[in-house]
Amino acid sequence: MTRKPWLLALLSAALVWTITATPAVVHAVTTTAGVRSSSQARGPDRAMSAHWVDTWTAMPQLTEPGNMPPAPFTGTSSVLVDATLRQTIHVTLGGRQVRIEFSNAFGGTDLPITKAIVALPAGGQAGVSGLVPGSARALTFGGRSSITVPVGAQVVSDPVAMDVAPLTNLSVSMYLAQGQASTNITSHPGSRTTSYLLAGDHTTDSDLPGATAVDHWYFISAAEVAAPRRAAGVAILGDSLTDGRGSTTNGNDRWPDDLAARLQEHPATREVAVLNQAAGGNCVLHDPGQGCLGPNAVGRLDRDVLSQPGRRWLIVFEGVNDIGTAAATPAAQQQVAQDLITAYEQIITQAHASGVRVYGATITPFGGNSLYDDPQGLRQQTREQVNRWIRTSGWFDAVLDFDRVVRDPANPGQILPAYDSGDHLHLNPQGYRALAASVPLRLFTNAADSFLSASS
Repeated sequence: MTRKPWLLALLSAALVWTITATPAVVHAVTTTAGVRSSSQARGPDRAMSAHWVDTWTAMPQLTEPGNMPPAPFTGTSSVLVDATLRQTIHVTLGGRQVRIEFSNAFGGTDLPITKAIVALPAGGQAGVSGLVPGSARALTFGGRSSITVPVGAQVVSDPVAMDVAPLTNLSVSMYLAQGQASTNITSHPGSRTTSYLLAGDHTTDSDLPGATAVDHWYFISAAEVAAPRRAAGVAILGDSLTDGRGSTTNGNDRWPDDLAARLQEHPATREVAVLNQAAGGNCVLHDPGQGCLGPNAVGRLDRDVLSQPGRRWLIVFEGVNDIGTAAATPAAQQQVAQDLITAYEQIITQAHASGVRVYGATITPFGGNSLYDDPQGLRQQTREQVNRWIRTSGWFDAVLDFDRVVRDPANPGQILPAYDSGDHLHLNPQGYRALAASVPLRLFTNAADSFLSASS
């Protein structure tokens, strides 16, 4: 099989520059996907008995025109001028301190953040505009309330003393007096969570009556908590099946959410965070312009996984879009199968070099889908070929056989009707729960816990 040297080259892009402000940090990223500095020792953090671990992540990507903030928040040459943006996020791991990351990875100009806060959302709910009275904490950056995020960079706030419980929601509000002087901005469109936009500075207001609701996240890319040294995270590289297409808006019932809930049920895994680094339309091999959305999984591996604080494991559940967007011809499908296998090998090699264990998930069925299921069944054959490699090659440290979990026993090329969202490609909440329930929790503990081994 011919190996593709360009895949390895994607992983070795050089950093352009790094600016470090203590204790706030600005990290360099590449001009294409963005790479945070691999060093996670941030000034005074070196002396902490705890360490910083991501508790929530969202994959940054360039915002498509249809996902831009609605009028009047998007102008001809600028976005969110004199506007407050309030967003909620669902953390997986708790802690006594929190930091919030903001990304300008795909911005066309610098991003000036005038003010930002973190608070508890009203009722503890996701997707609400209200705050719990008295819960707001100002975010600072090197002791200052404002910061300008350079093009292609991301910033991390100073630590905020705040008791954060696992599996709860946080509200992040930011005010942009100048807005961003570009219509290229960074976001995560598939938030499955409602955010709010309102003219003027309302960051500390207890609610935002009259605000415009949108189901996207803008600029926020991660939340970190100070956790015990044994705490760690499992990152997931994925597409819309991990991003939650078919799940409930504001329900936090994607399969990574369900996995996080399972991990919290057992003492041996309660200090494991789940980091969803997936995006709808994402591909392993290709960037936008080739039928895909967001930077390809190989190219974003360093930014989204290897450089993340506290990461110890990686689940790779991606490849269906590569198969589905490749031409339904024998030559094209054979090529995409070979290229996917090469890419998986590269991901595993790079992750192992960074001390990360890698678990591979088989690609789930798409029989009956109007876009991906071709009359000759060539794409299904490719899916089966790639799945055989995932199951039998021995490259992955463990295999999660998601295909077997959700396929219809009477028609293995299709999703079981009880799990089908209706498009024969994405799952419904019940299907996502089935995926999460199938993951052995013993994969995320260093101890040979007999209870977990017997029950998971």
